[in-house]
Amino acid sequence: MLTITKRLLGSFALAVLAIPGLAEDLPKMRAAMLATGTVNWEIATIKAHGFDTANGFDFSVQDYADNGATPVALAGGEADVVVADSIWVAQQRAEGRDYVFLPYSSAVGGLAVRADGGITALTDLAGKKIGIAGGPLDKSWLILRAYAQQKYGIDLAGQTEQVYGAPPLIFKAALDGETQGAINFWQFLAKMKAQGMTELVSTADAAKTLGLDPDTPLLGYVLKGEYVKAHPEVAAGLYKASRAAKDSLATDDAAWEALRPQMNANNDAEFIALREGYRAGIPSAAPVDQASADKFLRIMAELGGEELVGKATSVPPGLFFDIK
Repeated sequence: MLTITKRLLGSFALAVLAIPGLAEDLPKMRAAMLATGTVNWEIATIKAHGFDTANGFDFSVQDYADNGATPVALAGGEADVVVADSIWVAQQRAEGRDYVFLPYSSAVGGLAVRADGGITALTDLAGKKIGIAGGPLDKSWLILRAYAQQKYGIDLAGQTEQVYGAPPLIFKAALDGETQGAINFWQFLAKMKAQGMTELVSTADAAKTLGLDPDTPLLGYVLKGEYVKAHPEVAAGLYKASRAAKDSLATDDAAWEALRPQMNANNDAEFIALREGYRAGIPSAAPVDQASADKFLRIMAELGGEELVGKATSVPPGLFFDIK
């Protein structure tokens, strides 16, 4: 009986080791991520549900305090994947770096104002202060400037005073009334709306008015082309794991409860606003529309010039991961 039990246990152990998701020799994908980035909500979901091991790899994440350090880690071989915007990746490819973009999010911010500020249209901001996260080349700011020019015939930059700063500072300045308008990243916009501010114009609506597709993914996982060629199954596994996490977060409110401690939500209203803002930014599972992405990049080149896009005035071939 003892011998049979030992044999059964031995067989069970071998069976467990044979399960791909539990195998110790799964290839590691090393990720360099900003510690406070919203991508960590997706990564935490991937790890909690084993979506990485189920798709043939082990997602190993190294947190960084400085977002500028993550592309350095990728370039230096310290990481296999980072998150960056598509314009930066296009710029890198145009300069000869073989980087590949795998869509992560199409979430964008917008322009918010205080509900009691008496501002109901962009024209009301003339002579007022606008706080802008990300600097003068922030993509939402550029799109909103083009939108204001096209719809109202006004030079938003010339008619307002711009105050640039980090997203949390722009958030606080807007709530305190130090600025009469604020353009912020989507997660801070969500929190501002939860605090009672009003979204005057969304970047998505402004982009649509300019003839752009608001569903074009702006943020994505970035890998070296040589890594994708050497480990195609791992790159494909990342895509599948990411989609599995997105599917869970899109439909399962309970999945968000585990993420709440890392979402920096001060109350239920902020928590719900962040959850719904993330969901609104989940891109289609279909391959990226090349024509829409190219149009977006061309308009960004017109608005931001070489300082923003470098030599990438159109989408370089091979920019987007080949989704199959």
